[in-house]
Amino acid sequence: MTTEVTRDETRAFTLDGVRRALNRALRGKAEVIEHVLACLLARGHLLVEDLPGLGKTTLAKALAQALGGKLARVQCTPDLLPGDITGFRVFDQHAREFEFLPGPVFADILLADEINRTTPRTQSALLEAMAERQVTVDNVRHVLSDTFFVIATQNPVEQFGTYPLPEAQLDRFAMKLRVGYPGREHELAMLEAAVGAGAEDETQIVPVLEPGQLRALQNQVRDIAVGEAVREYLVALAQTTRSHRQVTLGMSPRGLLIWQRLAQARAFLAGRDYVTPDDVQDVAEPVLSVRLGIEPEAATRVLTEILASVSVPVYPETRVAARTARR
Repeated sequence: MTTEVTRDETRAFTLDGVRRALNRALRGKAEVIEHVLACLLARGHLLVEDLPGLGKTTLAKALAQALGGKLARVQCTPDLLPGDITGFRVFDQHAREFEFLPGPVFADILLADEINRTTPRTQSALLEAMAERQVTVDNVRHVLSDTFFVIATQNPVEQFGTYPLPEAQLDRFAMKLRVGYPGREHELAMLEAAVGAGAEDETQIVPVLEPGQLRALQNQVRDIAVGEAVREYLVALAQTTRSHRQVTLGMSPRGLLIWQRLAQARAFLAGRDYVTPDDVQDVAEPVLSVRLGIEPEAATRVLTEILASVSVPVYPETRVAARTARR
């Protein structure tokens, strides 16, 4: 049964509670956390690429605890098989029939740790789960959680023993984020919190959401209004990616739909019931960086060129409109 959640209650209590929980687990990364929440509310999946030890796994665990959902973790290694993720059938000697043993995808949040250290064959086992929230094993369809959410982490591709994710896999992710190193003051606070009797309590997060609330939030995001001018802006940006000389793989229609839904989520997080061009720009870098096939060293410059080459529609109550008015 779906829990009814009003927008005022959601913004005043639920989302702020999840924000506080994640900010306590990952200090000094407020913008990263906003992107994570937008990805979750947009029903997307998240790819986190960064060096080891920067909090990728900590973030996933904190999110699962705050949502009150079931977390499953897969440590991706070269010998991992597709059945180790989706599950497999075994023969029950007593019942004289095959029994399905579900894999870790049958959770609310799946953490696929170091996904690019497993083989492409095993990476592809997640395609159906991420796209359709179901898996098919021996021609039998098994439905996953309605709020199934994948957080995959990967080390930079230049590290030893990694397999680059194929384009079809990357396009299933809504966005790619980098956590980065925390600032000096946040590292000092982290060290202080790790000392003393309350150190273990610091890592414990009380669930913020009740069953059904996350799906209700996602439904509210889906209903955020997107005006014609913003839709035209999105399409113009997508077309620009397809003609840019340094982009090897332009924005797909699926990616464009994901971009719009993420912009809706950003508007929702900001307390608005409509999308502005600023919302589109705020999620542009993580959306584009995961799916355009840009070389990492050129990514920032190329993304800046793409955004600068398309005229921004003047919209009320936006930073863009304010800048235009001052001119």
